Amino acid sequence: MTETQAPMPTRPDDTTSGPQRVLQIGETRYTLLGTAHVSAESAEDVRRLIRSGGFDAVAIELCDSRHHSLTNPDALAEQDLFQVFRQGKAGVVAASLALGAFQQRLAEQSGIEPGAEMRAALEESQRAALPLLLIDRDVGVTLKRIYHNVPWWQRFSLFSGLLGSVLSRQEVSPEEVERLKEGDVLESTFSEFAAESESLYTPLISERDRYMVLRLAEEAPPGRYRNVLVVIGAGHMQGMADHFAEELPPQPAEERQRLEATPPPSKIWKALPWVITALVLTGFAIGFSRNTDLGWQLVAEWFLINGVLSAGATLVALAHPFTVIATFFAAPLTSLNPTIGAGFVAAGVELYLRKPKVRDFSTLRHDVTHLKGWWHNRVSRTLLVFLTATLGSAAGTWIAGFRIAGTLFGSG
Repeated sequence: MTETQAPMPTRPDDTTSGPQRVLQIGETRYTLLGTAHVSAESAEDVRRLIRSGGFDAVAIELCDSRHHSLTNPDALAEQDLFQVFRQGKAGVVAASLALGAFQQRLAEQSGIEPGAEMRAALEESQRAALPLLLIDRDVGVTLKRIYHNVPWWQRFSLFSGLLGSVLSRQEVSPEEVERLKEGDVLESTFSEFAAESESLYTPLISERDRYMVLRLAEEAPPGRYRNVLVVIGAGHMQGMADHFAEELPPQPAEERQRLEATPPPSKIWKALPWVITALVLTGFAIGFSRNTDLGWQLVAEWFLINGVLSAGATLVALAHPFTVIATFFAAPLTSLNPTIGAGFVAAGVELYLRKPKVRDFSTLRHDVTHLKGWWHNRVSRTLLVFLTATLGSAAGTWIAGFRIAGTLFGSG
């Protein structure tokens, strides 16, 4: 904001239970309402403020995909799972399901549906015919930026912590419930790490603070509306207020797009699969040049190690027997072709043999709250088949590769 547009605080409505921050910028007043995502009082606060008639626009901490899921419970059923795997989105979908499982488990335990205040904002803004502004960044983009921003050695602990929190049979602790009163499910899940890791805190919290202010600068710049109600988690209030006090770029869309970009993989990691393929094929060539029997031995070991580990991993996911067989034969070949993965083949065969039914989509959210449910539901089980086949093939590639190197260049 320029100096002439510096936000001037005004008196908030003291009838709400949640914290407020009211900023006057030019002719527009922005009322930041800090909500608790597991609080019936927060939902009532939202309803009361919108029904007061004092606002001509409502902005909420939702992205397009989360808004679509909230308004259309069958959104996942409308997705083409085969395209999900083909586009490399299986990991994001699995992580989103895991987060949703934590949310559903919390709802069942507390009797309060997390995100009730966002649903209240949707319903009341529609009833009052007010513009609804979705200002949060897509959850998939946030997950990807978290993954790329943290050092590689922290990623395993993050994902193990995520899986542990959502698959545990223990009740959600009071401390976790309290954290959800300051942020959303995504923040609560990673809060243990975010407090001590700037590389995680930046994409998870501070970037989103900035992003939401930029979205408001695009959709509700000073002068477009008279009074905008901004419904956000209480943990975002201070960060957003600080960004409101700064001078925003003349073209907020440009900076917003930079915050949406996923960092490209390093050239080393991008080239690594091709390097491994070249080394394995070179190993075969060296083996055949020394001795035909040695060459066939190396080829056989490559196929057996890669095929057995990848196919065996799909057994953990209780894949169809034909899926296991297909994976056994596909993994050694896909490992030599970086353009296609064993997981893609395994998931494709599993989808063909066990196509998810409507019932699987309708019960998915509940099924994944329990460990057994991931294997019982055909949708989540197909995701597990994809992930296990991929991990098994990766392990087989490295083990077989070292085996070939040891055979060719070992002292024995």
